[in-house]
Amino acid sequence: MKTQLSVITTLVLIGLSHQSHAAVHEGIDNMLSEGKVSGLLRYRYENVDQDGVANKAHASTLLTRLNYTSGTLNAVKAVFEVDNVTSIGAENYNSTVNGVTGHPVVADPTGTEVNQAHLQFNRENVSFILGRQRINLDDQRFVGAVAWRQNEQTYDGYRAIYKAHEALRVDYSYIYNVNRIFGQKSAASDLHGKLHLGNISYQANPDTSITGFAYLFDFDTAPAISTQTFGIRFSGKLFDEVAYTLSYANQQEYADNPNDFSADYLLAQVQGKLSHLGWTIGYESLGSDNGVGFSTPLATAHKFQGFADKFLGTPPNGVADWYFGLNGALSGVKLAVTYHQFDSVKNDIDYGSEIDFTATYKVSDRCNLLLKYAMYDADEVATDTDKLWLMLSHKF
Repeated sequence: MKTQLSVITTLVLIGLSHQSHAAVHEGIDNMLSEGKVSGLLRYRYENVDQDGVANKAHASTLLTRLNYTSGTLNAVKAVFEVDNVTSIGAENYNSTVNGVTGHPVVADPTGTEVNQAHLQFNRENVSFILGRQRINLDDQRFVGAVAWRQNEQTYDGYRAIYKAHEALRVDYSYIYNVNRIFGQKSAASDLHGKLHLGNISYQANPDTSITGFAYLFDFDTAPAISTQTFGIRFSGKLFDEVAYTLSYANQQEYADNPNDFSADYLLAQVQGKLSHLGWTIGYESLGSDNGVGFSTPLATAHKFQGFADKFLGTPPNGVADWYFGLNGALSGVKLAVTYHQFDSVKNDIDYGSEIDFTATYKVSDRCNLLLKYAMYDADEVATDTDKLWLMLSHKF
């Protein structure tokens, strides 16, 4: 962070050097005084009943987030955000760092961290972000903030966004450190390296969007997940009430990865609405080659392949997910249910199946209540697992 802050400070001083001493002080004073403070309180109870683990997990945690966003000076503004995760009551769960190994894992370790600290430069069709930041690309299948967990994943580096015109957007980031969800007390807290995130999107017409992406990961201490991934994504509408998403990517070893492989990613999804009932049908496949599965170490993986999180890492034979979901509303409560069938991509293995359920109620414009349930029925991968969440979120 010291090198990063030095670079940021230098850029700010260069931008202000042409102004008088008094004008600089006045500009900075206005920039800070015009800033805004916001925050989030998110209480969550998570219960996990997992075969093979002696006790159930009971995780009662509170996320407190404070964000300060300054006013703008010469198109520059500053963002500083701190997160605190506190356990309410006894820690009857394995947070991955608390040593409570007799209970299932709930990866919400307690502690206080700087979640974001960066400068933003925004002028016309160009944006630069320098520092610790949140990055979500496309549907977060390859790069995301993992915002479901109480301790978010953020990125230290530099990001540039260029909007050539209304239809074309170029997004590039260079990341040298990933602040993972496990917290500073964990040996797995950071992933250092040289990461290149390239994403170009083009709105071909009102109903069709095309995105090309290239993600090059060179991790210093995790060479086995150093990969180069190139892909393309299409999304749009087939009819007024039917939308589609198609995506393909190829992944190979990169940098010091000792493996030799070439694995494919496929996604085909169609969703629509019939009367007041929404529906989704999809197929997602993370392939494998030479016993190495297609990996997505920076993804918001909880969004994909079941809420029970049994496939955060891809098995050596790959994983294919056939899924079907329904959603609607009843008396102001948004309801959704999804069924997943998991199989291997190679060697015809039946991994298991899962049913996911969510119910969301909007208490107010700033407050939401969520009930969520996942039931994984194991066949040849993992063990039977039930997970239940109750979460109350309030923004201020």
